[in-house]
Amino acid sequence: MIFKRYQERILIRVLFMFLTLSLASFLLVKGLYPYLASLVPVIIYQLVDFYNFHRKAQLEVDQFVESIHYRDFSRHFDVKEAPLELQSLRQGFNEINSTFKLISREKETQYQYLQKILELVNTGILSYERETGEIGWMNESFKNMLGVPYLKTISSLERRDGALYQEILNLRPGDSKIISLTNALTKDKSVFKTLMSATAFSTDGRIYKLVAFQDVNEALEETEAKSWQRLLSVMTHEIMNSVAPISSLAETMLYRLQESARILSNQPGALEDLELGIGTIRKRSEGLLKFAETYRSLNKITTLNLSRVYARDLFETLHVLMEPTLLQKNIEMDILLTDTDLMLEVDANLIEQVLINLVVNAIDAVKERPEPLLTLSAYAQPNGKPVIKVSDNGQGMSPEVMDNIFIPFFSTKKTGSGIGLSLCKQILLLHRGTIQVQSTEGVGSSFLLLF
Repeated sequence: MIFKRYQERILIRVLFMFLTLSLASFLLVKGLYPYLASLVPVIIYQLVDFYNFHRKAQLEVDQFVESIHYRDFSRHFDVKEAPLELQSLRQGFNEINSTFKLISREKETQYQYLQKILELVNTGILSYERETGEIGWMNESFKNMLGVPYLKTISSLERRDGALYQEILNLRPGDSKIISLTNALTKDKSVFKTLMSATAFSTDGRIYKLVAFQDVNEALEETEAKSWQRLLSVMTHEIMNSVAPISSLAETMLYRLQESARILSNQPGALEDLELGIGTIRKRSEGLLKFAETYRSLNKITTLNLSRVYARDLFETLHVLMEPTLLQKNIEMDILLTDTDLMLEVDANLIEQVLINLVVNAIDAVKERPEPLLTLSAYAQPNGKPVIKVSDNGQGMSPEVMDNIFIPFFSTKKTGSGIGLSLCKQILLLHRGTIQVQSTEGVGSSFLLLF
């Protein structure tokens, strides 16, 4: 409607110019030159007016195009101060700008909304252009996972983590893979497992690859713990159901044998042999029952008695308990606590049991060292979550041993039951935490309780 009025004004000018030129042509044909001379200024005025009108309109259009080019939709064209013939044009430009402004505001709102959602999720997201490697976007979860504050291109990641860089390049769109990552932001560079998935999309003629990183460490550990619990439940049930009747039968046979001693008294040595054999059966049966009962403890812990406790109180209790053993074995234990007010919401009894277990293992690890040293420390990560660390300067562990130490029944000690670290791991899982190990052969080991 607005531009229709603008076209009408052009049409009116063209019509008047046509009538004037027609009249001038008529006067020229009739030879009425005096009248023609008086009409020439009118023709010149109309030409100048039409040129000025076109020039002003062109300037208005240029300004409007400039505002569109720079996306300056806030520019307002003053309608009241404009010449009458340009008022409708300016009004049209203002309406177009208002429409673009509304569309831009809606897109910005949607973008901010989507960005906030992606920042809140725990999944790390990274996108880059496949041809140039230029990073399109990465969220805070990805930065926190890898300790990478900024990346300009995907090739920049090669200097930080060459293995991860190759994994990203090799992962095809639509595929997924579980990999281990190291968090460089944490004090101890903790390692966690993540599910890496990739997809690809095209926009503006460019192909982008989007990679998502989901921390599945806790889920895998919970699944592993539940699997072991089911296995242990079945195993202990079957062992106890099988061994209990054997033990009872052996006891009954031994009683009846003693009652029949008179009959067997005429056969020298027969009674002693039978008593020894049956006694051995009973002793071994009781040992198996004790074995099954011991491993059943892996399934007994199901609830927690949570309370807020100071880390210093946990350390003090542990020090008082272990001090006689440490003095007897001439082992030094350092306690490092930079924040004496560091608190944890835990089941104090269970966490004390975990710490006792770790310290006992550490004592065994350093027994052959010339200057045995244990270090007990606690601190808060950058995200505020507390960490307790038990370190020793023992012989360390090989990668193969590190992969198996939390598996029930596995032990490097000749007399070990293989239950201690498995129990520690279950206690940490109940606290929605995890236990990690860092070890170097010939240097020592560290166990981290991450809450």
